[in-house]
Amino acid sequence: MGEPILITGMGIVSAIGLNTAETLASLRACRTGIGPLRYLKTDHHEFPVGEVQLSTDEMADRLGIPAGQPRTRTALMGMMALDQALNQARLTADDISRAAFVSGTTVGGMDMSEQFYTDFLTNNLHNDYISQHDCGACTESIADHAGPFASVSTLSTACSSAANAIINGANDLRCGRHEIAVVGGSECITKFHLNGFNSLMILDHETCRPFDESRAGLNLGEGAAFLVIETVASARRRGVKPLAVLEGYGNACDAFHQTASSPDGEGSFLAMKEALADAGLSPSDIDYVNAHGTGTPNNDSSESQAMMRLFGDAIPPVSSTKSFTGHTTSASGSIETVICLLALQEQFLPVNLGWQHQMPDGITPVTDPTPQRPLRHVLCNSFGFGGNDSSLVLALPNASTRTADSAPKAFSPIYLTSATQISIQEGLSEAWLDTPIIYSEPYVRSLDIDFKQWISPAESRRMGKLLKRALSSSLSAMQQSGVEHPDAIITGTGLGCIENTEILLTHLCEEGEENCKPTPFMQSTHNTISSLVSINTHSHGYNATYAHKEASFDCALEDAWLQIQLGRIRTALVGGQDEMTPKYFGLLCKTGYLGNSEQVAGEAAVSVMLNAEPVPDALCRMTYFKRCYRPAAATLEAIAAEIGRVDAVMTSISGKNPAAEAHLREAARLFPSTPLLQFKNIFGESYTAYGLGIYATAHLLHRQHLPEAMLIPDYGNPASLQRILVLNQIGGKDYTFTVLER
Repeated sequence: MGEPILITGMGIVSAIGLNTAETLASLRACRTGIGPLRYLKTDHHEFPVGEVQLSTDEMADRLGIPAGQPRTRTALMGMMALDQALNQARLTADDISRAAFVSGTTVGGMDMSEQFYTDFLTNNLHNDYISQHDCGACTESIADHAGPFASVSTLSTACSSAANAIINGANDLRCGRHEIAVVGGSECITKFHLNGFNSLMILDHETCRPFDESRAGLNLGEGAAFLVIETVASARRRGVKPLAVLEGYGNACDAFHQTASSPDGEGSFLAMKEALADAGLSPSDIDYVNAHGTGTPNNDSSESQAMMRLFGDAIPPVSSTKSFTGHTTSASGSIETVICLLALQEQFLPVNLGWQHQMPDGITPVTDPTPQRPLRHVLCNSFGFGGNDSSLVLALPNASTRTADSAPKAFSPIYLTSATQISIQEGLSEAWLDTPIIYSEPYVRSLDIDFKQWISPAESRRMGKLLKRALSSSLSAMQQSGVEHPDAIITGTGLGCIENTEILLTHLCEEGEENCKPTPFMQSTHNTISSLVSINTHSHGYNATYAHKEASFDCALEDAWLQIQLGRIRTALVGGQDEMTPKYFGLLCKTGYLGNSEQVAGEAAVSVMLNAEPVPDALCRMTYFKRCYRPAAATLEAIAAEIGRVDAVMTSISGKNPAAEAHLREAARLFPSTPLLQFKNIFGESYTAYGLGIYATAHLLHRQHLPEAMLIPDYGNPASLQRILVLNQIGGKDYTFTVLER
C-alpha cells in the first residue's frame, strides 16, 4: 500500500452529457446516448453510436478556438473535459505549472488525417494537420489549452489507455515527482476505427446489451474525461476537500491474443486481484463493479469468468455503462471512473441498460439502481486489445483506510543488464562501436536480421516488419539478461505500425469503406507491439505503451523508473519501436521534422532490460531521470545543478539546422566545459531515437570505447567515460535528462 491519492476534480463529455450534471441526470433517468450517426461522415449508417452532441465547429466555438487554427475532435473534447476538472479542483495557473498531465488516446488526430490523407500526399492544402495526426500532438494540444504543465505524457493501450493514464499519474505522485496530476483520456469516433471494428465483425446493429444472452457486439462511442488527483499534503495546503480516494490499481496482461480475451479471463482476474491487494481490501469489501462489459460475446464471457474467480458466489452488483455511452475506447477508463464517482457520491447503482436474458455461465448485471448496502468501495475495469487489462479501486473519502506516508522518497540506481537494437546499423550487433556506417542519404530503412532465429516462419508471415524487429530485439535482450518473464513490458512508439495504418487509410480513400481487412487495423493499434512480446513470452505482468511523439521512449523509461523506485516491479523490458515508410517520410519532410541538411531519417527497434538489483556484467547504472515540459530557464538550471558534473552530454541533435544549433548552445550553457556528443548521425532520426541514444551510451560506458563519429566538432573530447548525461530536447518543449554511470 502506498500513499493515499485524492481525487479533487473531474470533468466529462460523452453522449449522455457535456458535464457531470448532465451525465448524472442521464444515468438517473436510464437515458442512453446511443443513436443514429449524426456527425461522422461515413457510409455505415447501419451502426448506432454514442456521439457527443456537438459538431466539431460547435466545440471549437465554445472553447474560443480561432477558425484558422488546426483542431481535432479528440483534442476539443479533451479540452472541454479538462476545463471542468481544473475548475472543480480550483487549480490556479501556478498549480498547473507544477502538475503532471497524463492522457490516453489511440486515434489521436485520425478524424482529420482520414479526411485530408489524399491532400497530404498530393498537395499542400492541409499540411498543418500532418503534425496533428499522432497521439502525442493531441495530448499536447489539450495540455497547452490550460498549461503549461510541468510534464506531459501520452498512454496508448487501446481501450485501457485512460485507466493506465490514471495509474501512471498515481505512481508519479506516490514517487514524489509531483504533488498534483491531471489524468484521463479522450477519443473521437473516426471512419478508421469504425471500419476497423466492423472488419472484426464485433459491431452490433442494435443498441448493445452487455452480459445479455442475445448480445451481438459493441456500439462505438466517443468522449473525454479527466480527473485531478493529488497528495494529501497538496490538498490540505490548497484547502480543497476530496471527492474520493483512488485506493488501489492493477495492470496485468492476458497474454492470450491480439484482440480476443482468454476464456478464463486471466488478465482481468490478475488486474482486479492486484488492485484489491494494492488497496488493502478483500473481495467482500467491493460494493459495486463497473465492468468493461463491451457487449461482445467474447469479452462478457471472459470478464464474467474472471469475476467469478475473484468473488466466488458473492459477486457484488455489476453493470456495464457502455449501453449508455457506447464504447468510448481509449477514453472509457476515465469516463467510467467519473461515472463510478457519481455513483459513490449519489449512492446509486448505474443500471445495465438493455439486459433481459441471463447468459449461460455469466454474471447477472444490475437492473435496479437502489443499492442493498451503502457504496463505499467500487471497482472499475478497463480492458484493451492485446489483453492490456487495468482495474481501479475508488472509495469515499471517509471509507478509505490509507494513511499518508511522510517518509522522504530515496531514489536508488537502476541497472541496465542488456540493450539490443535493430536499426540502420547492423542489427543485434555492436559492430558500430568500431566501424559505424555513415550515411549520406536522407532516409534509410533498417538493416534487418534473419528473423528465423527468433520467430517461426508461420508466425513471421502474420507480422509486419516492425513487429518482427520489436519481437526479435526484445527476445534478444531477455536472453542476454537471463530474464524470461519481466515484471513489466513497456513500449514507446510514436507512430506504431504506420505501414498498417497507411494500408487501411489508402483502402478507405481509394476503395471506400467496404471489405476492409482486419489485420491492418489490429496491427495499427500502438500497443500491438507490447502485447505481442507478452503473448510470445507468456508474460502476464504490467504492460503499457506510450505514444508521445519524440518523447515516446522517454515516457516508457519514466514509467519503469517510477515503478522500480516504488517497489511495484523489479525488472522491466523497455522498448522503443518505430518504422518509417516512404510515404510518411515525405509527409514529415513537409512539416520540417525530417529532410534537413545532414539529417538521416531511420527506424528504431531498441530493447533495454532494467533491473532493480545489482547484476554481474550489467552494462551500466541509471542514477538520475527527469522529464519536463516547456520548462523555464531557471528550471533547467536547477536540474543541471541537481545532476552535477558529467564526463559528457549525449545530445539529441539531428542534422544541421537552427534547432540543432539551439540545442547545442543550451547544452553548452547548462553544462559548461563539458564535451558534447551525438548519436543520431549514426542511428538516424525517429520518434523513438532516444532509446537508441540510451542503448549507445550504455554500450560505450560498458566497452569504454567512443566512436569518433559521435564527437561533435569544437565541443571537446571526454577525458573519461564514467558518467554521461543523455539529453533529449524536442523543439524546446519536451526535455528528458537521464544519467548513466559505469
